[in-house]
Amino acid sequence: MKWSLLELNKHREIPLEFSEELDVKQTLMARDNQILDVSPAKVNGIITVEKNGYLLHYKLSVVVTVPSSRSLTPVAVPMALSVDETFMTEEQFRGKDELISDEEIIVLDKPTIDLTESVEDNILLAIPLQVLSEEEQQNSELPKGTDWEVISEDDYYEKREKEAEQTMDPRLAKLSELLKDDTE
Repeated sequence: MKWSLLELNKHREIPLEFSEELDVKQTLMARDNQILDVSPAKVNGIITVEKNGYLLHYKLSVVVTVPSSRSLTPVAVPMALSVDETFMTEEQFRGKDELISDEEIIVLDKPTIDLTESVEDNILLAIPLQVLSEEEQQNSELPKGTDWEVISEDDYYEKREKEAEQTMDPRLAKLSELLKDDTE
């Protein structure tokens, strides 16, 4: 769904309300090959037109299916996002207030605001890096197989310390005992 800036300028006094259901499955799967499935995105919000920009506020709910980061089994991740974005034309950006950070502004290169593009970008940004199925969250056991296993970072450092203690040269073991006595 797109709005032209000319159309939006007609809504200077009263914000434009919208309620849409967007099918973003194909484009999201093309942009991120980790995504297995996406439900239709339900979007409700408003666009407010001001002299120094266009404020887009909406609530988004969608379910994205991605592989588990541990076992690669598909996991449905429900998302409920609240998004606020500020759009400006080139002219508005050049004359902007110094109090507004450049990072908070999206400068329009076309005379349109594309809701679908905004929804897609925000969904991609909200996908968590670590995704675990219900079973994996309940079970603290990590996967392992023949001659390999996944261990936590803490277990790895603990294992390294034990190996370092066990592989100490016997000639230096007596020396380390002397150093322990000095510290006490």
